Amino acid sequence: MSSQFVTGTDRENMKERKHTLMMDIKALCKGNVLLANSFPVFVGFWLALHFSEADFKAHVDTFFFTMIGSLLVMAGALVMNNWYDTDIDTIMKRTQHRPTVTGNISLPVVLTIGMMLSALGIVFLLFTTWETVLFAIVGWFTYVVLYTMWSKRRYTLNTVIGSISGAVSPLIGWSAVESSMQTVPLILALIIFIWQMPHSLAIAIRKHDDYQQAGVAMLPVVHGMAITKRQMVVYTACLFPLPLYLIDLGLAFVVVACLLSLGYLVIAIYGFFAKDDIQWARIMFLVSVNYLMFIFVMAAIFTFI
Repeated sequence: MSSQFVTGTDRENMKERKHTLMMDIKALCKGNVLLANSFPVFVGFWLALHFSEADFKAHVDTFFFTMIGSLLVMAGALVMNNWYDTDIDTIMKRTQHRPTVTGNISLPVVLTIGMMLSALGIVFLLFTTWETVLFAIVGWFTYVVLYTMWSKRRYTLNTVIGSISGAVSPLIGWSAVESSMQTVPLILALIIFIWQMPHSLAIAIRKHDDYQQAGVAMLPVVHGMAITKRQMVVYTACLFPLPLYLIDLGLAFVVVACLLSLGYLVIAIYGFFAKDDIQWARIMFLVSVNYLMFIFVMAAIFTFI
């Protein structure tokens, strides 16, 4: 159609369709989750350069393949999660905007997108190291198969299993430069692994009714709030000593990180006295997001000090 016959209404409709498509793609790839998981990959890569005294300019191509490849693999895994969980996403209020639920993107197309993104991501990572590829595959398999398809609806340990996929992200970045079998990257991975437990359980408390209605075996749904709060305290307490193993990043980093961990633990303990569990869980969620971001941002910044 010639542009002279396109009315203002048509233009508005086209803009709306483009906006809807972009929102659907963002929801399909879980944009916020994708970005949050990609940042530790970057930090892992950056710290590996720092500790190996390598020149970033000499690794620009590796950096490109690592970041793009990991983004694609993680996006593929998140899309596969959306594809498989369509039935329970239809029930849960917080997921009813996803295109798999609204029908804006058909399930066969979603499956194809998920597989293609995953495969393309692995292809990009093949230009880095085999260790990087291995960690990416472990993360993808754990999240898609062991978490989404096997444990999520059956066992309360689904959160522990799913935490493995997030924990490999700094290892992906580090191993693209040199072997990640070293203290700093392993501790960073352990921090993410343990952190994901109180973080995910805070979400489970906030969305208790949704998970219960959908039949998802989250800890507060199956065993109640009391044991959930105890486990959140245990996991946050386990975070407290970990920064001590990152002394290579400097004493200032260790002190600040320990103080952050102590504050996180205090808020977790406060849950035993909270009168409004949902409000407390909301605070725990916000604190957890900022806690992990501060830890990794500081880890990168302190390389300049």
